Amino acid sequence: MKTLNVHEAKTRLSAVLAEIERDGEVFLICRNGKPVAELSPHRSRSRLEPHPVASRIRIRYDPTEHLQPDEWAEEVGENAGGGS
Repeated sequence: MKTLNVHEAKTRLSAVLAEIERDGEVFLICRNGKPVAELSPHRSRSRLEPHPVASRIRIRYDPTEHLQPDEWAEEVGENAGGGS
């Protein structure tokens, strides 16, 4: 990981981005010696792989199962006939 101050990062931004693209280098940008940002190569995720958090969600019922009449909310059940 290379370190740059804010002035260097502003002055050399195009060259820094080219190095990130070419070598996959990661840059730490500091202001007054304190880290404030990190520039790293973009990594696209596969749309076919499940998200790590979503893979932990468990549904304990069949979401396609029809609701029984007593499970419908009152206002939904009354307006289900399409009347005004």
